[in-house]
Amino acid sequence: MCPRPDPWRAGPRVPHTLPMPQAILFDQSDLAYRMGTGIATYARNLAAAARQDGFAAEALLSTDVAIDPADPVLAEVSLFDYRRPALLPWLEPLTSTVKGLLRAPFGYRPQLLPMAGTVLLPPGSVPFFDRTYVTRRLFDAARAYFYAYGRLARVRMPTAPALFHATHPLPIRVHGCPNIVTIHDLVPLRLPFMTLDNKRYIFRLLKTLLAQADHIVTVSEFSRRDIMALFGVPDHRITNTYQAVTLSPRGLALSDATVAEQVGNMFGLDAGEYYLFVGALEPKKNVARLIDAYAASGSRRTLVIAGGDGWQNQLDLDRINDTRFGFYRIADNTVSAFRQVRRIPYLPAEQLVLLLRGARALLFPSVFEGFGLPVLEAMTVGTPVMTSDRTSLPEVAGEAALLVDPTDIGAMARAIRQLDNDTDLLAELSRRGPVRAEAFSAANYQARMHRLYAGLLGGTRTD
Repeated sequence: MCPRPDPWRAGPRVPHTLPMPQAILFDQSDLAYRMGTGIATYARNLAAAARQDGFAAEALLSTDVAIDPADPVLAEVSLFDYRRPALLPWLEPLTSTVKGLLRAPFGYRPQLLPMAGTVLLPPGSVPFFDRTYVTRRLFDAARAYFYAYGRLARVRMPTAPALFHATHPLPIRVHGCPNIVTIHDLVPLRLPFMTLDNKRYIFRLLKTLLAQADHIVTVSEFSRRDIMALFGVPDHRITNTYQAVTLSPRGLALSDATVAEQVGNMFGLDAGEYYLFVGALEPKKNVARLIDAYAASGSRRTLVIAGGDGWQNQLDLDRINDTRFGFYRIADNTVSAFRQVRRIPYLPAEQLVLLLRGARALLFPSVFEGFGLPVLEAMTVGTPVMTSDRTSLPEVAGEAALLVDPTDIGAMARAIRQLDNDTDLLAELSRRGPVRAEAFSAANYQARMHRLYAGLLGGTRTD
């Protein structure tokens, strides 16, 4: 049995009491590896915690293109090469997936990817792994194999790691070590009308993983209870580790004056005079209702929507581009166009920290979250937060945020008016935020992960 960690009592690193093998393996897609995504951030935090605990951190990398590890320079260049659209974009993925599907019964055998140091990359653009193993379209082929046969694809590493930790549900099993999987939330099943996933596939995969994985990890008590309730998972088979926050050190090191200057120069915004939403435009994020609430509040401060395109977002885009939020203003005898609701599609990590630090408050009224990382990021830098009273968000925010019903536009509008006018409230939320965020610090996270891995490596099957 693996004991569940108590996150509020997790102190500094616990010394090893068990002889532990050397490496923990984490999955990565090449897009996440090159550009970074939410899952990539999660994997990077896991890798950092594993390394802090004395393990080597390894990546199991699924790539879109063929990479020959025999030539270290060309292998690295191929991994980070810009992909031009193919003339028949469906043909190459189909043929390579079929080839991978035919190999599935015999097991996939990843190869060590040498990193020659040829490609010049910005700091932090690649998750921190000690070794990377590569297989072309591994995850696509494994999904096709599971869809056809309902079985997990077997992966045989050159050297078996101590443990394989899948950062999200994948239909694979790494041979020769315990396998654990993180299930962040059950959004596709709880809100099927808000995602584009194949729900039958997701349901079958989760049932299989919950039965066959050596242990299940999740990121909040809400998600842990939700998984247990829907699938009947015993308490001892699932552990909540929460998450940790990773913010740009350079962005954190800037003075408030420098932040204000850069926010003005880069985005044309006045520090403390705009509200910020961070997240992809997708139905569960509730952006259309947020904009309606913002309009109803009467606030004259700017609302900034920062994040990727997501899906099913036409209603959100219509609200963002509404003509009522665009007007002209005169300054220094110059007439310029101005939008009261603005969208910034993608932000590098350092610029995101700038926007968070310069915001009057983060507005994050999502209707369903397994954790809600933007809330923790904002609290970490002392930015006040308004968020939902649903799912995991009250658990993360505690008493350090304004909690609202995300379906009640009037309640959200009243909260925005409070943030507009109550400077004492802003100061108190700014004070409480970093205190609350400390419960999710890297040190506490590492201690929770140590207890999880130590419990698993104390005696689990490796077949």
